[in-house]
Amino acid sequence: MSPEPSAGAEGKSLFSLQRRERLMEELRAHGAITVRDIAARFGVSELTIRRDVNTLADEGLVSRVHGGATLPSPLDRTAAGRPANHSYSIGMVVPSLDYYWPQVISGARAEAEVQNLRILVRGSAYDAADNRRQVQALLDTQNIDGLIVAPDMGGEHGQELLRWLNALPIPVVLAERRSPPEVPAHRLEWVATDHAFGAGMAVRHLWQEGHRRIGCLTDSSSPTSPHVVRGWQQALTALKIPVQGAVLEDSVKQVNGDRAQHFDQVLALCSATGTTAILVHSDTQAVAFVQHCVDRGLAVPGDIAVVGYDDEVAYLGEPAISAVRPPKQYVGKVAVQLVAARLAEGRMRPVHRVELNPDLILRDSSVGAPRAATGALLDSP
Repeated sequence: MSPEPSAGAEGKSLFSLQRRERLMEELRAHGAITVRDIAARFGVSELTIRRDVNTLADEGLVSRVHGGATLPSPLDRTAAGRPANHSYSIGMVVPSLDYYWPQVISGARAEAEVQNLRILVRGSAYDAADNRRQVQALLDTQNIDGLIVAPDMGGEHGQELLRWLNALPIPVVLAERRSPPEVPAHRLEWVATDHAFGAGMAVRHLWQEGHRRIGCLTDSSSPTSPHVVRGWQQALTALKIPVQGAVLEDSVKQVNGDRAQHFDQVLALCSATGTTAILVHSDTQAVAFVQHCVDRGLAVPGDIAVVGYDDEVAYLGEPAISAVRPPKQYVGKVAVQLVAARLAEGRMRPVHRVELNPDLILRDSSVGAPRAATGALLDSP
């Protein structure tokens, strides 16, 4: 049978990884392939296909036979005694190597070791252009088979980055990110913490502690904050706490003296609205906020209860701060599992998008304080 008219052009445009992926799909579908048939269908030389077969055989993914290949056979002894090699290489690009993401990387590496995969990590920034540069560096120099990435998705540059990732010829899994509805990236998979659920847990805990006015302090520059705010609002509504007029403040880029003034304004709003508890994202911000409250002579949790978010440094607060703890190591672990499954099963596998629930770690900043009369102790600074 002659190849389809477009086969030659298609074959010339295929990356070597794409060809090998399609070879594996043919083998899973038919059990065996011939070099001659596949070369004609892909529009490449038989020598190219033989090289692909040899590469797959060296990785233990196929058994070589005369003129072609089959799926691995227990009778194939050609690999006996060969040193163990990594079956695939996975690139990983994260926006920080010193907060939150080290635990995600740790979980990914542990799972990669179990699955005999190699992880290549590059640090980036919360910037779409830099995210793309780091991914491109992995593609250009490391011959990666799959990708785990936590991209910046803000604005047109972020959306264009998602479209580019969606079009890559290798499996791509987003970590702690979800493609927004306006970018229908149908091929992208992801694993992310259900941050809205975590915020809701924090609000319900504060409600159970007797608080009836619960605020939220976030950082809009973080991709996590919109989900935290959404969960806070949903929980207030479910508990019949008015959302209108509730304290919702943004601490983006508030530093040093500016931050102190900002925290004073937050406390003034709490006093004016009778707010006696607040959810703070992230917990580095929560530590700074609790320290500011103590400096202003307020008791935590007696005057105002605080729950942080992320649980990276919340335990260092004085008092130690309750915090929502995302399952960071599991985010990395599941991301590797998704890439590995996609590489093993190919295009027949449905797109997976996984959400993981966080935990709420209770500490002194939100537990057990007697409730003062609403707003009585939170005088405007």
